[in-house]
Amino acid sequence: MGSLVLVVRLVLADVRRHRAQAAMLLLAVAVATATMALGLSLRGASEALYEQTRAATAGPDVVALSGDTGPAVTSALASLADDPKVIAHHGPYRIVYADLTTRGSDRSPAGPAPVSSGVVVQGFAETPGTVNRPLVTSGRWVRPGGAVVERGFATALGIGVGDHVTIAGRSYPVVGIAVTAATSIYPWAAQIGPYGGPSDSSGLVWLTRSDARTLAGRDLPVTTAIDLKLRDPVAAEAFAETFEEAHHDSTARMNLHTWQFIARQDAVILSNSQPILVVGSWLLGLLAVTGAAALAAGRAVEQTRRAGLLKAVGATPGLIAAVLLTEHLALALIGDALGLVIARLTVPGIAGPTASRIGDAAGPGGAAVATATVLAVAVAVLSTLRPTLRAVRTATVTALAAAAHQPRHRPLLTALSALLPTPLLLGLRLTARRPGRAVLQAWSTATTVIAIVALLTLDSQAERGYGLNGSSALPNLRGELDRRLMLAVVVLLIALAVVNTLTLTWTTAMETRASMAVARTLGATPGQISAGLSAAQVLPALPGALAGVPLGIGVCGVFGARNVIMPPVSWMLAAALVTLLVTAALTALPARMAARRPVARALSAESA
Repeated sequence: MGSLVLVVRLVLADVRRHRAQAAMLLLAVAVATATMALGLSLRGASEALYEQTRAATAGPDVVALSGDTGPAVTSALASLADDPKVIAHHGPYRIVYADLTTRGSDRSPAGPAPVSSGVVVQGFAETPGTVNRPLVTSGRWVRPGGAVVERGFATALGIGVGDHVTIAGRSYPVVGIAVTAATSIYPWAAQIGPYGGPSDSSGLVWLTRSDARTLAGRDLPVTTAIDLKLRDPVAAEAFAETFEEAHHDSTARMNLHTWQFIARQDAVILSNSQPILVVGSWLLGLLAVTGAAALAAGRAVEQTRRAGLLKAVGATPGLIAAVLLTEHLALALIGDALGLVIARLTVPGIAGPTASRIGDAAGPGGAAVATATVLAVAVAVLSTLRPTLRAVRTATVTALAAAAHQPRHRPLLTALSALLPTPLLLGLRLTARRPGRAVLQAWSTATTVIAIVALLTLDSQAERGYGLNGSSALPNLRGELDRRLMLAVVVLLIALAVVNTLTLTWTTAMETRASMAVARTLGATPGQISAGLSAAQVLPALPGALAGVPLGIGVCGVFGARNVIMPPVSWMLAAALVTLLVTAALTALPARMAARRPVARALSAESA
């Protein structure tokens, strides 16, 4: 039998014997790698969606806008079409700034109640030209008396073809839904605002030129724009810079928005999502290492005996190491593949939260796949390297005996611990004899508190709605996306932390069956044994919870905005206290189950 076949058969046999542990490792790695791949895939996702929309709608390379009106401005904008670098254009055309009200429907976030928002109305021809040709995704293009609503705006309002919108006091039926690449995604359709400066969030609606002219006659702010198609689209930014330098002293105020600028503006809505997912993936990866290390530690004696058997039949240390490492590495790579599939399926829903773009966001690229795979391999290697080296280096006779590791006798520690109550004494001794396990538990608790502090911090930020005057009728899509992603990451972190706590408690209970049985023969009750096992997890969790608060503040300070609003200190301390209480509650069940094991059975199993 070849060495490779032997390794595969031994690994498969061990996985069948430990299905639950294998499933835990696989799911932990899948969650961590999926989050990592998803976060890295968002880089450039909005730009990719913009490119697909731009190709489908004949998007302009440059949009020139002026907050001024009159024949002089119109003439100045029209002169841009005569530039030798321009091969096609659309306009000049009016952009009217107004208020929109709709009753919405059950599909809208606010329900059927009236919803008001700022809106920019563009006057277009009934037959679109060769540049800036919006793509109608539902219904038909503009007709006299009818309005076409940009798809991201319509989705936020919860309206569709056949509904009515009221613009500046006049009702228009919605005859179509469309997308365009000439403006940024909803809610940034205003571009320069009615007076040449920044504007509040607005949606986009198209009317016929005559309807837009009638609307502008109601003493509403108006902007004039023209769309340009360049001979070399890549040189759009250079074209804009040259124009602005040549007309720096011109009386007609103009702003030129390149397609690159619009694509970058689209990416703003995902600017917080990537750090949330990437940082969350590293925290999930560290928790996965913690859980896998706890599982490996729980099987240390078994693995050592297994290594002794392999040595006894002539296996080399290299073959033994390959057998012990291959199992975790194979499970980690399977979990990595599962995580990448999850990320591929999830990217489209996160990359396009406003429905203002068409197309599909690309899945994890080469860099994302490589990084996620490195994370998966790191989880497998870091969690199993030490137990593997210990098993390989142990002599054959010693490994077959599989004797438990004998702790060093420390008279001073023994004398001090004798003064403590029995549960605390047992918990302190278990913690002191397993410092590595205590560090894992502390880190698991700290990670949980860091995530909760980050969620509390995000929830403390004041979000301005997209309705008129910042009303909350139309929610802030960027803030909602960030909250959903943060909540998902925190839930996953807490779930892994819970599994780790249960695993650490049960592993400690199984390793200390003999010593706990001896303690019971000396007078300790099952309740004291149970409390001692719980204390062994709560004691290291205490410094972890305390450290998690400042670490969480630090993480929010590094990745948050400069003016980030931190939650009250009392909230963060309460989160740490609740984490400790939950840890104590989680350890109670496995500790009680282990403490109720008959003494005779525990001692006989150890002696056997």
